[in-house]
Amino acid sequence: MALPTTDEALQQTIDMIAAHGSMRAAARALNVDVEVIRKRRARAEAKGMTPEVQSIPTIAAPPEGYKIRGTSTLFDKEGHVTQQWVKTDAQLEKLQQMQKAAFKALCAELKPLKRVTGPKKAPSDLLNLYTVTDCHVGMLAWKREAGESWDLEIAEQCLVDTFLQMIEAAPTAEVGIVNQLGDFLHFDSLAPMTPTNHHILDADSRYQKVVEVAVRILRRIISAALEKHNRVIAYLHEGNHDPAGSVWLRVMFAQLYADNPRVYVELSPNPYTAYLHGKTMIAFHHGHMTKLANLPQIFAAKFREDWGAATHTYIHTGHKHHVDEKEWPGCNVIQHATLAAPDAYAARGGWLSKRQAMSMTYHKTRGEIARGVFVPVTP
Repeated sequence: MALPTTDEALQQTIDMIAAHGSMRAAARALNVDVEVIRKRRARAEAKGMTPEVQSIPTIAAPPEGYKIRGTSTLFDKEGHVTQQWVKTDAQLEKLQQMQKAAFKALCAELKPLKRVTGPKKAPSDLLNLYTVTDCHVGMLAWKREAGESWDLEIAEQCLVDTFLQMIEAAPTAEVGIVNQLGDFLHFDSLAPMTPTNHHILDADSRYQKVVEVAVRILRRIISAALEKHNRVIAYLHEGNHDPAGSVWLRVMFAQLYADNPRVYVELSPNPYTAYLHGKTMIAFHHGHMTKLANLPQIFAAKFREDWGAATHTYIHTGHKHHVDEKEWPGCNVIQHATLAAPDAYAARGGWLSKRQAMSMTYHKTRGEIARGVFVPVTP
């Protein structure tokens, strides 16, 4: 099909090029070969013709933390742009930085908590490690479907009660580590879905209520640990469910205890952390980024000095919701179970395990010398 050579036809051709952004797009719109469009444009330019319609408007830069995924433009019969939609995707890393900055600003207004009196005498060579992992605060489990119930109220009662039992049963020690090993929060934003793959999750209530309960649980746990130990170290690790939530939890609790020299909150965003207690190295990783078999070499490479100085090394991980412990050359890798009930996805898939939490006592030169296993009372 050939286009007529009238001035009206030539004007229509350059108008369509301007409206659609290219000769190829204009050819598709007019249902002609692109070579015909090219020739007509040359003739129009030779006559000094210019487009009389709008070109596609320049797209404004997206808000910080977002990237453009695509655009849709609506034209009228004359080729004028009437509407345009810009589709964006959130950039997770940038959003995490924005959230961290926002919560840091908010936390600056928080008043540090009052100091809690610790024990008068505590053996300096002992350290108690209290580990909870995959608590999934904000998850909803229906007993008739999943076998056990879980919601915000149950989570708060279960986690606080179990932690208080762990602390009471442990021996008095100079140092206590609150090891929250990741996936403390079930979801990471206003929408109840996994942050990476956007899988829809069974959630209990609004995100603000989830945040309030999570903060209240951790405050009670750390306060109880301060009564048992002269120094408390809090690790609030990231998991695959809460990479951003773990950021604001760390920043918030560091601000809350900013004026208390007895509390140290680890602020490192590194998902691999370690603490050297004399000649005993205690290391942590949620377990979502590598296999258990890789952990010894990763920690040996990342923490060369601590690894070399230690005669006993213990790596703690979670993620899989069940206990798995293995002794490797140079270290023990302990995978911890969860206190949380299984959700519908786990129950339907048959991924079931005994719910429990463990406390461990470490000596500076002898390594692990005691441990306790605590099973929650389920409703």
